[in-house]
Amino acid sequence: MSKKTIVVCDHIHQSGLDILANDSEIELINAADEPKDKLISEIIPLADVAITRSSTDVDDAFLASANNVTAVVRAGVGVDNVDIPGSSKQGIVIMNVPTANTIAAVELTMAHLLSCVRKFPYAHNNLKLERVWRRQDWYGTELKDKKLGIIGFGNIGSRVGKRAKAFEMDVLAYDPYIDSSKATNLDIDYTKNLEDILACDIITIHTPKNSETIGMIDSAEIAKMKDGVILINCARGGLYNEEALLEGLTSGKIAMAGIDVFNKEPATDHPLLDLDNVTVTPHLGANTKESQRNIAIQAAENAILAAKGISYPNALNLPIKENELPDFVRPYLELIQKIGHLSAQVTKSAVKSIKVIASGPIEDHLVSLSTFATVGVLSESLGDHVNYVNAEFVAEERGIDMSIEVRPNNSGFTNKVGIKLTTAEGIISIAGTVFDDTEQRIIEIDDYILDVEPKGTMIFFRNTDTPGVIGDVGHIMASNALNISDFRLGRDTKQQALAVVRVDGQISKKVLDELSSLEACISVSHATL
Repeated sequence: MSKKTIVVCDHIHQSGLDILANDSEIELINAADEPKDKLISEIIPLADVAITRSSTDVDDAFLASANNVTAVVRAGVGVDNVDIPGSSKQGIVIMNVPTANTIAAVELTMAHLLSCVRKFPYAHNNLKLERVWRRQDWYGTELKDKKLGIIGFGNIGSRVGKRAKAFEMDVLAYDPYIDSSKATNLDIDYTKNLEDILACDIITIHTPKNSETIGMIDSAEIAKMKDGVILINCARGGLYNEEALLEGLTSGKIAMAGIDVFNKEPATDHPLLDLDNVTVTPHLGANTKESQRNIAIQAAENAILAAKGISYPNALNLPIKENELPDFVRPYLELIQKIGHLSAQVTKSAVKSIKVIASGPIEDHLVSLSTFATVGVLSESLGDHVNYVNAEFVAEERGIDMSIEVRPNNSGFTNKVGIKLTTAEGIISIAGTVFDDTEQRIIEIDDYILDVEPKGTMIFFRNTDTPGVIGDVGHIMASNALNISDFRLGRDTKQQALAVVRVDGQISKKVLDELSSLEACISVSHATL
């Protein structure tokens, strides 16, 4: 298999670079220090996948050179500098890393909130820079018993709410795209009416930046707020209309504002900087050592998955509108694609039919699951020639029968998804579930019950259930310098067993031949995710 080239366009943490450099199937080009004109004209044409940050625009010039690029990973949350429609027209999947900096953004929000109510930066400057000791100038207010309105109750907004509750605040959440239970389960009130938020003592916003949210807090909304309201924005610039914000701060309608993001950055000349009732930071939402490391690791791992055609985590421009799906669905889409890819690798023969099966609330999304499953199955033989747009048509052209099935939810799991793959050589069924919202697991292979993380290089060893087999398998791995990272065993009622052995390294024909030669061996195959 030829290597896939991943180009890193901007600086990321060394941990991410190490992951890319250590993958034997990936050719890494670290172009973070290259001039942008050279990056676009000479390096991007070599890329299968690119990793970008805010310093590299995915614009017309980028896309014109991206002839081989199948995916771009934006190492961060915001994709303001990415032409998503243009990328979609060119068949390039755009992915971001939306959760790696969650805690950093949450804690910065709390820092701004506290700075506003206690005017900490001004008291600090007064003493340290001016050497003036005037306690009477810095009377603040307390968070306790104040009402905090949170606009946007996703990963960041919900965690801000939990921390605000610890300060004994009265918290109200507004987010029309969530189930109210996400707030009420945290003992936080929920409203579908933005007007209720405008009556709060303090308001913080945590929405994405899109046509619906740009300028959503304007002069009309500010006019309805309490006199002396405090506003926080550590999300995206422009969610508050900056002219209206300036007017409200100047008039005193808004007592204080904590701002980390601006409509145009860098904002070194912004009029808000002239006011003495604003705390500001230069877009530091992701600026922690932990966050930068997490962003780099997730970006690298996602880029590798995309380069290998395994899955596209956090894709923003797939034909399935993932942003309109409940949060719990996304990991099942990734899981079913991995199961499909795994099934095809294990069977390695012509596909006759693909049946996607679901139990539990996830069954409402069977059509989406079927698309992802088909891409997973067909990518083993077609590689980049199959994608989420053409998967159904490609399957039809190849005479593959597609079907979906809802089964009674009697597995004991909240949700369960699976594939029954019929090929020229036989049938394989693999099922899985997701624990704790993100932990993907394969729980069934044919009649065997297991608990396998769908990750890395795996050997599937089916054998008669006799003593000594595990030792024999371990001996073969050791003699071939393959370290076993995980060993999972399932047994059936026919005196047979299935071992799924995850190893560090590549599986050679010699290893497979040695396993096949064991007296207890019924079949052996391998796969890599």
